[in-house]
Amino acid sequence: MEKKKKIVIIEDEVILRETLQDFLEKEDFDVDSAADGEAGVEMVMRKNPDLVLLDIILPKKNGYEVITELRENQTTKDVPIILLTNLGSIRDIEKALALGATTYLVKADYQLKEIVEKIKGVLEM
Repeated sequence: MEKKKKIVIIEDEVILRETLQDFLEKEDFDVDSAADGEAGVEMVMRKNPDLVLLDIILPKKNGYEVITELRENQTTKDVPIILLTNLGSIRDIEKALALGATTYLVKADYQLKEIVEKIKGVLEM
């Protein structure tokens, strides 16, 4: 049997975080989540996930700081990071991608099913 893919969600909106986690677990992913950037970085280092779903506006450390930290670490430098955010400006997108985010989703534009498809696409499932 194939090992479940591990995902860490770093999102401070409780409802969205829990909804995403439930939905992804139903899709057979192994999911952990953190409510702020600092806890998120620690969790990613500890869990070594296959993918990170990351919000940009976060308490303690913002998404840009999280990306930078994960990219500077040997263990996590290649983990795909999908940004999930309400910031839709081209500048935000370019900054995140320049720092090393894999791809970008604007929350309002996507339904859960589409987010899962995007994750599976990035993980080549």
